[in-house]
Amino acid sequence: MSTTQNLKERLASARTTLAAAGQSHVLAYANELTEPQLADLLSQIESVDWPEVTRLIQSHVKNTPKFKLPQKLDPAPWYPNDPGLKLREKYQKALALGRQLIRRGKVAAFTVAGGQGTRLGWAGPKGTYAATPIRGMSLFGCMAEYIRKTQTKYNTIIPWYIMTSPVNDAATRAFFKDNQYFGLAGENVMFFPQAMMPAISMVGADTGKVLMDGKGQIALSPNGHGGSLKALYTSGAIADMKKRGIEQISYTQVDNPIVRVVDPLFIGLHALDGCEMSSKMLPKAYPKEKLGNFCIVDGKMTVIEYSDLPDALAEERTADGELRFRAGSIALHAIRVDFVESLNLKGDFGLEFHRAEKKVPYLDAQGKRVIPTANNAVKLETFVFDALPLTKKSIIYETDRVDEFAPIKNADATGPEPSVDSPITAKRGQTERAGRWLEQMGVPVARDAQGRVDAVIEISHLTATEPQDLYGVKLPLEVKRGDRVLL
Repeated sequence: MSTTQNLKERLASARTTLAAAGQSHVLAYANELTEPQLADLLSQIESVDWPEVTRLIQSHVKNTPKFKLPQKLDPAPWYPNDPGLKLREKYQKALALGRQLIRRGKVAAFTVAGGQGTRLGWAGPKGTYAATPIRGMSLFGCMAEYIRKTQTKYNTIIPWYIMTSPVNDAATRAFFKDNQYFGLAGENVMFFPQAMMPAISMVGADTGKVLMDGKGQIALSPNGHGGSLKALYTSGAIADMKKRGIEQISYTQVDNPIVRVVDPLFIGLHALDGCEMSSKMLPKAYPKEKLGNFCIVDGKMTVIEYSDLPDALAEERTADGELRFRAGSIALHAIRVDFVESLNLKGDFGLEFHRAEKKVPYLDAQGKRVIPTANNAVKLETFVFDALPLTKKSIIYETDRVDEFAPIKNADATGPEPSVDSPITAKRGQTERAGRWLEQMGVPVARDAQGRVDAVIEISHLTATEPQDLYGVKLPLEVKRGDRVLL
């Protein structure tokens, strides 16, 4: 069969599918496209589950799902960052177990990296963004160096699975190739794209219509980090892990340059307690901080989004003055390989979709591109933490904000105060962690009147992934005000 004949058959099939879904306008400009352009558009159409989209338009676009607060809602318990005397022995056992699992090649790193750096004004995959304060090392590079150092420390191999999206997959692969995989063996780095969902108009008579980003381009976006649990399976990543003898997955997102890509204590606590999926938490800095809340609902670990937790509960305090709902989700997880496999073997597994209202550029009825100034579309996303209630056992471990949380989500502000979770705050966070580590090694570090490090310090993960790694490293005698120190 010729390519042209094949395209005609695919086009006829796509017209039938779209007509049934009420989305025939997606092919309005098919006659103006070249054969390669048409083939690409047909591939986009064929990748979408149109019956599911039709169902979600009714439930999530034409109607807004209403969150119903559970009648019985309790804060989830967690393992504290500081074990104290009571938990010290258990933490020692957990650390030993985590180290053993890493050393025996039972742990894989998994990074969700399907986004572009659009909000940062970055023209490329978010993981390629220059994140560190002195070298300008990319987010991917920070994680790669962490993996390299861990492999050296434990004399092991840590396979790295990276979930891209169709939008950034080719650019991500090229970036790694151009950077020689940052010193990692290419055969131990696996890329696979997640599924995409179309953006859907929520405005006027066009409500429920899939938006077009161009005459041959549907306005598609990744289906959320919850899609990772299905993509791990359908991509063959889980099969590859089983072949390698991997038992545990360390799940991270790409936006945090100081994340512990593989944390032996966390992995060990998770494994010691026989958990299927576990999470790290941060104590919320204030009641309405934009972090999901770890809760227990009907005996199951659950995350309630910050926007869904009533103010009265968010502000509730314990007898010692701490927030009662204190444990905030930061999208760091340990997941058993067989748990991901079991979810997918149950049939058409998929997590619940959530509605997000966004500004999405689109082609109007005249074929002109419109840049909206207000939210005009619904994007449909799944969240990985929605798998927590499906587990038989799950724990939470408290991590330290300075030691592990400096995400880059928003562009730097133009005013005097930095944006939250911006490049500036992330670089300050990296410097703060480095300053703390040097002080633990006995190095005096200059601080300003607010107690912040008054210098710029960067410690490569190739040098240290924890303070103890600095033993034997040539350190400065002191860090003076205004110094720039790279280790």
